[in-house]
Amino acid sequence: MRLSAVIERYLAHLRDVRRLSPATVRAYRADLRDLADILDDPDIGEITREDLREWLWRVQQSGASRATLARRAASARGLFVWAVAAGDLSTDPAARLVTPKRGRTLPTVAPAEALAEMLADLGAAASQTGDPLALRDHAILELLYGAGIRVSELCGLDTDDVDRERRTVRVWGKGAKERVVPFGMPASAALEAWFVRARPVLLARQADRDRGRAALFLGARGARLGPRTVYDLVARTVGPLVGRPVGPHALRHSAATHLLDGGADLRSVQEILGHESLGTTQIYTHVSHERLTASYRLAHPRA
Repeated sequence: MRLSAVIERYLAHLRDVRRLSPATVRAYRADLRDLADILDDPDIGEITREDLREWLWRVQQSGASRATLARRAASARGLFVWAVAAGDLSTDPAARLVTPKRGRTLPTVAPAEALAEMLADLGAAASQTGDPLALRDHAILELLYGAGIRVSELCGLDTDDVDRERRTVRVWGKGAKERVVPFGMPASAALEAWFVRARPVLLARQADRDRGRAALFLGARGARLGPRTVYDLVARTVGPLVGRPVGPHALRHSAATHLLDGGADLRSVQEILGHESLGTTQIYTHVSHERLTASYRLAHPRA
C-alpha cells in the first residue's frame, strides 16, 4: 500500500477516533505529506530507517529548527506505530529514529500584580459603560486566566457548561477529554455581568438565534465567538504587560505559574490544565524557579 494512502487512513483515525483538533490534524498532514513527497510516495513496506534519516536530513538542510525536526520525527513515529497496529507493517522503521532534542523555552508569564490591575480596570470600565462587547471581553479574560483553559476550549463552551453556583466550568480538552475546572469570584462576577447585561443584547443581533443560542460567548453579530477575536483581545490587553504580542496561551501559562507561586501542588495544577503527563506541567516549576532567582538577585544585598 502506498505511503500516501496509509497517511490518509491515519489522519482519519486522528480525526474520527482520537478526536484531535482540526489544527492538530492539519499539522500532522503537512508533516507526513512532506515525508511522502521527499520519498516519492513508496510502498510503506519498503521504507527503512535510513529513508527516514535522509528525510530528516533534508528537512534540516532546508533551515528547519530543532523544534520542527522533533515535531516531524514525532509525526512519523506516530504514523508507523499506528500502521503496525493496523496490520499494514510487520516492523516499525521509525522505532529507533533519533532526532536532536528539542530546546525548551520558558513560557511567557504576565506579572500577577499587573495582570490583576489590568483586569480590575477593564472590569470597572466595562461595568460603567455597559458596552456588551466590553463586558464580554472582560469575562473572557477573567475565565481564561481564572480557569487556565485553552482558547479552543473557551470558544467551544456552551452556557450549560458553566455551573454558576459552584463556580466551575466543564471543558472538552485535547482528544475530546472532559474535565471540570474551578474559577474564582472575579471570573464569576464577570460572567454574571455577561449573562445578565450583555449576552442577551448580542444574541438579539443574530437573525437565526439558534446559531448562537447554546454558545457561551458570542461575536458582535450574535454568532459563536471565534478564536481570532480572542487572540486580538489578548494581544491588545496582555501584550503590553509583557512587552510583546502574546496569544491566549499566555494567560494559561500565567494561571499555572501563579498557582504554583501561591502554593498549589503540581498534581492539582496538572488536573486543572488537563495535561496527560506531569512532565508537561513541570515546565511551570522552572518558571517559578527563574522568577524566584530573579527576585533574589534584585533584592538580596549579598546576591
